[in-house]
Order: sequence, then C-alpha cells, then structure tokens
Amino acid sequence: LLAFVIWLSRSRKQSNSARARHIASLKSFFKYLHSKRRVIDNNPAYDIETPKIGKRMPKYLTLEQSRELLKTAYDSPKDSNERDYCMLTLFLNCGMRLSELRGINTNDIHGTTLTVIGKGNKERTIYLNDACLEALDDWMNKRATLKIKPEAEKALFVSKRGTRISDDMIQITIKRLLEEAGIDTRIYSVHKLRHTAATLMYQTGQVDVRVLKDILGHEQLNTTQIYTHVVQKQLKDVYNKAHPRA
Repeated sequence: LLAFVIWLSRSRKQSNSARARHIASLKSFFKYLHSKRRVIDNNPAYDIETPKIGKRMPKYLTLEQSRELLKTAYDSPKDSNERDYCMLTLFLNCGMRLSELRGINTNDIHGTTLTVIGKGNKERTIYLNDACLEALDDWMNKRATLKIKPEAEKALFVSKRGTRISDDMIQITIKRLLEEAGIDTRIYSVHKLRHTAATLMYQTGQVDVRVLKDILGHEQLNTTQIYTHVVQKQLKDVYNKAHPRA
C-alpha cells in the first residue's frame, strides 16, 4: 500500500488532493473487509497518512454579477421566467442546495419561513426576505394556471409537463441564465450560487459565522469558516492595493 501511494506521487505525479482520494478509498475498502465482513484480521490501511490539502477558496459571484443575473432572469421572455426567477432568487438569497430546492413542497412554506430537508435528511428552517416572498408570489400565481400531474401536485417547482422539476432541468436553466448574463459557465454553476449567497451574507457584517452555519445547514463550524477566509483575503487584497508601496 505504501509503495502504491509513493508510486502515485512519483510516477503519476498526482496532486495531494488526488492522492487523498485514493487513500480514502483504500481506507474505506479495508475497513469494510476488517470491521464489517471480518475477512481479514488486521486493517493494513489504518495507519496510512493522508496528505494535507490546502483549503480552496470558494468561487462566487460579485454583488454586481448577482444583480445582473437576477435582472436577466426577470426580463426573460420565456414562459418559465416566473419559475426560473424564483428559483434563482431562492438560490442567491437563501444559499440552499440544489436537492433542497428541488424537494420543496408548497406546504413547506409557512408565511415568511420555508422548511427544507438537507443532507442526512435533516430539516431546517429558512427565513424568507421580501425578494423571495415577491418571487414566490409571482410564481405561485403562474403555477396556478398550469396543468400539474397528480404525483406532483405538492411540488413547488414543476416543469412544463406538470411534473416535479428535475435536477438536470434546474442545472440547465441556471446555466442558460448564467450564459445570457455573460457569466462564464466553466467557472460558475448552481453550487457556486450557494457560495455566492454565503459570501455576500457574511460580507455585510450582519451575519455571524455561527448563524451562517445554521443558515447553510452545515454539520461542522469549520466547514462554514471558509467564508471568513474569503473576506479576510479580500481585505488583504484591498490593503495591498491601497498601500503606497503596493
């Protein structure tokens, strides 16, 4: 196993993150053989060290790009623009995951709050601002005119065929809107909208990192702390540019 890991590093010249994925697979496989199936007496992968991986800064849209993206969706001539604008508004204001948005039912909305089911089937409450409420109201009025199939009657977001919107359709829609707004889809995607929402919330200075953790539905605080590093890097860049000797 050690020889294999060294080979990955020297012959394949793999990065730390790539080697870490290989090692994680080995650890998981041998743990299964040892602890679950009990077909080996010892776990040979137990002591293999995983290379350290530096945290990558999340990619996110600026406030100006976010506004332009929303304007693009709002002004779209497509029949689905109320739905598309509403989805985009929820992504950018609430920081929810794709699966969370897709799974929303109409009875999950309670006045100014929304209940979503996150990772690990954990339920959390999201508070809706005026922009979200207005977008939801417009979409619900449009939705009431559609012929929705019985199995999707509770689904908040539906397709033109009257079924619950799929993950692929959400991704295709957001990609189209990004392209129409002149934003590089090789860099930005649905998940980057979650990063955008989190970063913009933290940048205002009105959202504590622990509150942001609950908003995003993170299990661990250190997962959320990457957004504090983003803002710190921005402050450092501003300082360097403004410094007389920069």
